[in-house]
Amino acid sequence: MSGSPPSTQPIHRVSFLLDRSEHRLAQGRNVPACRLAARAVREDERSKSAHLMLGRCRRILRDLAGACDSFSRVIELAPDEPEGWLERSKTHLNRGDIRLALADALRATQRGPESAAAWSSLGRVLSKMKHYPDARRAYARALALAPDMSFLKGRLLQQQVCECNWTGLAEAIGEIEADVAAGRPSARPFVWQAVSESPASLLQCATLFAHPPMPPVRLPARARSDARIRIGYLSGELRDHPISYLRVGMFESHDKSRFDIVAFDNGRDDGGAVRARINRAIDRIVPIRDLSDEDAAAVIAEAEIDVLVDLNGFNGANRNAVMARRPARLQMTFPGYPGTLGADYIDYMLCDAVVIPPQLRQHYRESIVLMPHSYQANDRQKPIADRAFSRAELGLPDSGFVFCCFNNTYKIMPRMFDVWARIMHAVPGSVLWLLHDNPHASANLRKEAANRGIDPARLVFAPRMPLADHLARHRAAGLFLDTLPCNAHATASDALWAGLPVLTAPGSTFSARVSASLLHAIHLPELVAPSLSDYESQAIELARNPALLAGIAARLHANRMVSPLFDTALFTLHLEKAYKIMHRRQLAGLRPETFEVPVEIGMD
Repeated sequence: MSGSPPSTQPIHRVSFLLDRSEHRLAQGRNVPACRLAARAVREDERSKSAHLMLGRCRRILRDLAGACDSFSRVIELAPDEPEGWLERSKTHLNRGDIRLALADALRATQRGPESAAAWSSLGRVLSKMKHYPDARRAYARALALAPDMSFLKGRLLQQQVCECNWTGLAEAIGEIEADVAAGRPSARPFVWQAVSESPASLLQCATLFAHPPMPPVRLPARARSDARIRIGYLSGELRDHPISYLRVGMFESHDKSRFDIVAFDNGRDDGGAVRARINRAIDRIVPIRDLSDEDAAAVIAEAEIDVLVDLNGFNGANRNAVMARRPARLQMTFPGYPGTLGADYIDYMLCDAVVIPPQLRQHYRESIVLMPHSYQANDRQKPIADRAFSRAELGLPDSGFVFCCFNNTYKIMPRMFDVWARIMHAVPGSVLWLLHDNPHASANLRKEAANRGIDPARLVFAPRMPLADHLARHRAAGLFLDTLPCNAHATASDALWAGLPVLTAPGSTFSARVSASLLHAIHLPELVAPSLSDYESQAIELARNPALLAGIAARLHANRMVSPLFDTALFTLHLEKAYKIMHRRQLAGLRPETFEVPVEIGMD
């Protein structure tokens, strides 16, 4: 019949398929969601919405090349709109191609100057490049456009602390704290644990951010004839990385006659010395980086893991969405992130009585496994270079006391810097030796020193260098000054291993109590000051009293090889005891509960 309007049936079918695809994604059923999006594309090859949904599904399924193809098609269909550029930028970033991610993010902001998502994406790329001031400005623009966008305030805060830009910092922290208390997702846990002093706020923040439980994968019948307990380690950093520096000796020390060790690698083999040791220590390493969450969970389930141990938490290349699918009957976090994950699918958390004393346990969702000494694994084979650096080589003055803190710059807070400035005023000629992470932070810290009456030249910045040389240069320092509210963690154990005393003052959160845990485990509790005021006076006393400090350094040297902190074999025996207790409880049908690992190390 002539003059009839064109049928809208294909449009309705596409809309219906996309709605169903979105619904499947919300259920965690990503593969069916992708199939529905692909059907929508076949229904209408020129539908921008269909290609966008297909690209997002492909990205979730880790088909990054396919996702880029989908978003490129969106750009072809709508080159003057920001969505395709924005989504392709995110995908390039996931692939590790910063240059292409930056180019697409800039195009997204040009085509959508009022798009908060585009500015936020640009901020993320710039942050990865350590262009923190530019990233801060991009996030600020996004926040002005969308004040309620989830986690945006936290991303802006992260840029500030990474560049040590403290203008308005207290107000920003206070605003996020109020948001978290009200149940608004304002900051991601990793950045919040670096600045928050409230364990209750950290629990709430983690709960708001935690990946929701997903439909569990089907677990095989328990038919293994092998009597050994099968431990699965899930990690994104089985390579040259601080987390693996700590744990490689633990992997090597496992009793293979009683434990079958499998690693699920969400990262890459970088060909380095640490990875070579891990390859020799673990019989089976299963790559999962390119697998979807569903497929990775299925692979873990098929491996019949008795205890699945997450080594990342909210840190690094984590796969929390895989843990959310419960691919093992028992799941534990071994803190790479120092705090609760706030998720019901994590049964246990490894810690000790110093980092989580009894009065603070209410702020942790997991059942607590209390190790007898420190929760932190350490490698007593970590090499220290024989090289003897001169002060001149390190940029240090010929004389004067050297205070040191090689923490990442985001851990340096104004209150801590105030204390350091007073210490330096009290010890004339002293210098503060810090890590050079980015030029913005170094410049801002020198400015803050001048504001406190300290000659900026008394701040000396150390460039990054290979670990063995980095450990060797610790010999040029006299005392390591810890930070609050986020302590040195691996950095503190590095200093102690290198023979440099560490002074700390514990707070009330996990991240604020790590150095205290390490110092107790190496039998130097006198370096755990009761308060920041005591910390300040003790630092001054140690710098003014060479004999007192020399005595502590001598005790540290004597304790390194005989105290629990660097006894890798002892730590591993206690860890294996914990695995046995968890496993026995599970076989007996008992729910996870907090327990202390017996100090006895027999593995009967």
